[in-house]
Amino acid sequence: MSSQSQMNVTLSRLDRLYLAKVADQAERYEDVITQLKDIINTCGAQLTIDERNLLSIAYKNLTANLRSSWRTIDTLQKREALSSTRQQVKLMRVEKELIEKDIDALCRDVVGLLERTLMPAANDGEEKVFYSKMRGDYYRYLAELTRLNAKENLASTALEAYKFAYKHALVTLPATHPTRLGLALNFAVYFHDIMRSPERACHLAKHAFDEAIAAASESSSKIANLEDSLMILQLMRDDLILWQGEMGRD
Repeated sequence: MSSQSQMNVTLSRLDRLYLAKVADQAERYEDVITQLKDIINTCGAQLTIDERNLLSIAYKNLTANLRSSWRTIDTLQKREALSSTRQQVKLMRVEKELIEKDIDALCRDVVGLLERTLMPAANDGEEKVFYSKMRGDYYRYLAELTRLNAKENLASTALEAYKFAYKHALVTLPATHPTRLGLALNFAVYFHDIMRSPERACHLAKHAFDEAIAAASESSSKIANLEDSLMILQLMRDDLILWQGEMGRD
């Protein structure tokens, strides 16, 4: 069969999921997103847990790589500000602006998919919390690009998304659920990084941490996804130590 005819074969949902998993293993995250968007467009807006997690991981990895590149250049700019020529300063700024535009485009792609398609079809409970958290995360990344997005009140949109997700999580998910814990962690990061308030970040993270520990201690049954929950709790504890140290220095 020619490559052209192979491209014309109608793929089932399972085929597309398999291709997405293969692409994920190969770290071809754009291909993961393409397959999952095709599933959304051909099979309806709702994704399975596997599909949803693949979509989230693909966007997360693409965004993390871009944000890491941005931070590298930002550090270079500060470190070499006095030793760089005017031309070198300009070139670093140009490269940084290209990365910012890529981050902006990727984040807007995510929030567009969430707002137009995934969130309206989401069921109450974990699915709605998951997508609302994602929406908050990517508006938070957009809010970090203050030069590009100074005219948009993206920080308040991120806050609204996190508040909605957290309020819903409190009444639909147990305190030990990894999605609820991950939301609390990222919401706390929002207060620290965007609002510049380590006090509020610590308050939220400590409350979520203490609730989860208490719920785990009182539970007589096995906690689902315990390994994921413990990993998030460790990240939360690390951030709490860091943020409390910052408050102690102020």
